[in-house]
Amino acid sequence: MALLLRLLCLCSALAVAMAARPPSVSIGALFTFDSVIGSSAATAIQLAVDDINRDATVLRGTNLTVLMQDTMCSGFVGTIQALELMEKQVVAVVGPQSSGIAHVVSHVATELRVPLVSFAATDPALASAQYPFFVRAAHDDSFQMAAVASVVANFGWREVTAVYADTDYGRGGVDALGDALEAARARITCKAAFPPGAGRAALSDVLVRANMMESRVFVVHASPDSGLDVFAAAQGLNMMGAGYVWIATEWLAAAIDSGSGGSARRTGLVQGVVTLRQYTPESDAKSSLQARTRRMNAYGLFAYDAVWATARAIDAFLGDGGNISFSADPNIRDANGSALRLSSLRVFEQGDLLLRKVMLADFTGVTGRVRFDLDGGGGMALADPAYEILNVGGTGVRRVGYWSNATRGLSVRVPPISRQQEQEPQNATTQTQKLYSVIWPGDTTSPPRGWVFPNNGRPLRIGVPYRTTYTQFVSRDPSGGPDGVSGYCVDVFKAAVALLPYPVPVSFVLFGDGVKNPSYSELVQRVADGGFDAAVGDISIVTNRTRVVDFTQPYVESGLVIVSPVKARSSNEWAFLKPFTPGMWAITGAFFLFVGAVVWILEHRFNPEFRGSPRNQIVTIFWFSFSTMFFAHRENTVSTLGRFVLLIWLFVVLIINSSYTASLTSILTVQQLSTGIQGLDSLLSSNQPIGYQVGSFARSYLMDELGVPASRLRELAITDYAGSLQRGPANGGVAAIVDELPYVELFLSTSCQFRTVGQEFTKSGWGFAFQRDSPLAVDLSTAILTLSENGDLQRIHDKWLSPGTCDAQSTDGVGADRLNLSSFWGLFLICGVACFVALLVYLARILCQFCDYHHDQGLPPERSLRRPARLGSIRDLMSFVDMREAEVKRAIRSRSGERRLDRSMGASSLSEEGPSSSLSRPSSSMSPV
Repeated sequence: MALLLRLLCLCSALAVAMAARPPSVSIGALFTFDSVIGSSAATAIQLAVDDINRDATVLRGTNLTVLMQDTMCSGFVGTIQALELMEKQVVAVVGPQSSGIAHVVSHVATELRVPLVSFAATDPALASAQYPFFVRAAHDDSFQMAAVASVVANFGWREVTAVYADTDYGRGGVDALGDALEAARARITCKAAFPPGAGRAALSDVLVRANMMESRVFVVHASPDSGLDVFAAAQGLNMMGAGYVWIATEWLAAAIDSGSGGSARRTGLVQGVVTLRQYTPESDAKSSLQARTRRMNAYGLFAYDAVWATARAIDAFLGDGGNISFSADPNIRDANGSALRLSSLRVFEQGDLLLRKVMLADFTGVTGRVRFDLDGGGGMALADPAYEILNVGGTGVRRVGYWSNATRGLSVRVPPISRQQEQEPQNATTQTQKLYSVIWPGDTTSPPRGWVFPNNGRPLRIGVPYRTTYTQFVSRDPSGGPDGVSGYCVDVFKAAVALLPYPVPVSFVLFGDGVKNPSYSELVQRVADGGFDAAVGDISIVTNRTRVVDFTQPYVESGLVIVSPVKARSSNEWAFLKPFTPGMWAITGAFFLFVGAVVWILEHRFNPEFRGSPRNQIVTIFWFSFSTMFFAHRENTVSTLGRFVLLIWLFVVLIINSSYTASLTSILTVQQLSTGIQGLDSLLSSNQPIGYQVGSFARSYLMDELGVPASRLRELAITDYAGSLQRGPANGGVAAIVDELPYVELFLSTSCQFRTVGQEFTKSGWGFAFQRDSPLAVDLSTAILTLSENGDLQRIHDKWLSPGTCDAQSTDGVGADRLNLSSFWGLFLICGVACFVALLVYLARILCQFCDYHHDQGLPPERSLRRPARLGSIRDLMSFVDMREAEVKRAIRSRSGERRLDRSMGASSLSEEGPSSSLSRPSSSMSPV
């Protein structure tokens, strides 16, 4: 009974549900019938409606009808058609196709609460919260332009010319392109907009103006119906040859896929062009749909899925008991005498609920997984956008890579359709390769440089510092040459420009008043602000300047150094003592005596030259010790230990002599600093004034990086260097000058009384400054490297910067330090250890001989072995040590012979009385117990 009641309830509920579903539901479709996108979308939408009505599991008894309206590619007509469509009480609209129409119709949809599910309106501005009922069933141009920027960045281009239709669609796409390029450190340098419906002449005028700029990377953002006309005009202007880069957005792939304009014309106009296409993974459903129509592009595929997403949302809406009803809008009324019948427009009361059902769509369609995400300011768009990168060549296109929003980069890997696939391991080549090779216009596989010198007749304005000192670097040409400037830096620039494969007209402009050297930081800022296209001169590459301009490869090594006055070192009668410190003298003298005593001990018993009266032996020790300093000792060493010690000591003496000679020479000949400043540390620790060159970055570096107060700094012209250094701090001068190495070298070549002290404390160079992202800076860097390799850079240097009258000066000996013990303690340690080892070996040998000697004199051997220290008195030991080695050996040998004779005689006497003794003394074994 209970089961029967449940079945009855279920049947009743189904009957109510079936009764609640309307027999048919109408949706609208807005697009231009006679267009590349519209013709494909019309077929796709009709096929989608037929497939939905045939599938009983979708709307379950409700018939879906579609009302199509032709917008005729007109904003006004599209608006009127949209209003007429709303009068027919549609619950949703698939479209519109145009971004411009979408902006207007979205206001109507918001007022009437009718969701717009667009498959082709790609303007990123439509994602604004201003249009809550606009749902994008495709990818907007912000993602597409990010893919274009990735292609541009992949090939290292920095400047792009945007060619686009001057519509909401074109302007919105180019704005998105500018943002994407900025993130990739590139920019749009020229916006070439053409009006909708522009003819061949108007397009040619736009391209001619764009071609006068330096960029040769063109991004074409147009509709499939007008974009091919752009390439036809470019081909007529010979802009489709080698050196050009053409990137078309997805409209070109749509035109090629739909077969518009004829196959031969289509591919012949766009040879070498790179284009994009919205990525749709391969599937059986996609293949089946494409087999049913011959002209299906990506927009048609997204239109097909847009209808399915709308139908599924309607099914979910009806399944929840939704009731389709419309009501009048009190805000809409007919004006007196108006024939527009605005009051016939009705508000879809359940529009909010249907919109939420559309947003919850999640199914697999012909374009892959269909689900919506919030994009930007609250609008809805398809999640996980991806694009194919295509290259047109021959009679078709080939895929060279992909761009995926998941990775925000290029890859030859198929974009992942799930998290699991994204984490699948790939081989190293696939992971690192960005794109396959591209065939560019002109049938070349080498990536174009992407820019040329602008052909607009305006030469580059080159700022040149008007130096008043050391004009051999750069300044006004005194001979009145055609360029108006001359110098080492100018000649290097001209030589580098001559190596470029294209002409570069330039105009040199002097910067400065000619009274004092200009500020180089201001010159660099003028370049950054656009006052000059570049700056040529002795401009140091420092951090603050690299933030606002781009520099070429350095053509001169530079760095800050310190210049200080020097004076001749005054020598006196005791100058020969200065190489060594007092401690070094004391240790050296002590070791002479110590080594002499050790050698005397080791040689005394063997060498007659080390014997004699005590007075003679003391004299011998002193004479031998100090004569080794000059390797003039007369005494020969005969013992092995003595020769070992002497060999090590002579090596030590050799090192000490060499060091003494070098230090004394340095002290007597090298000059000495008069200010006491020996490097950067002593300069910073003092409170004396420091000079720097007018206009140099040395001031900011000393203050900002090294913390030198401004009160210590003095701005000087190079002509004032000598006088200020000679006066010194006490007379209003400076203690030292900090300047760049090239200036200092030129100054010291004619001012012999000054020297550099310490080392360079910055490492930089001179380069030519250009505006940010200027490709000319890169090409000139290559040319400067070529000048360096072929020797031209050195020849230009020798021409302008010949050495002066002063000899080559070294700062190594300035303020030479005296030699102390720390430099030689290792040698003394080796020598001392050798002496002690030799003495220990010698002492052990003496003790052994002493034991043998006294044992032979009849002392008990047990005592001699047990207490060797008491074998004889200290006097006996000293007497033994003073004996000659030969005498000791003779005495030991003679006594050893006497002992052997005594033992032999004792043995013979025992043999004579042996038998009788044996008979008279019974053995112990026979004795009674």
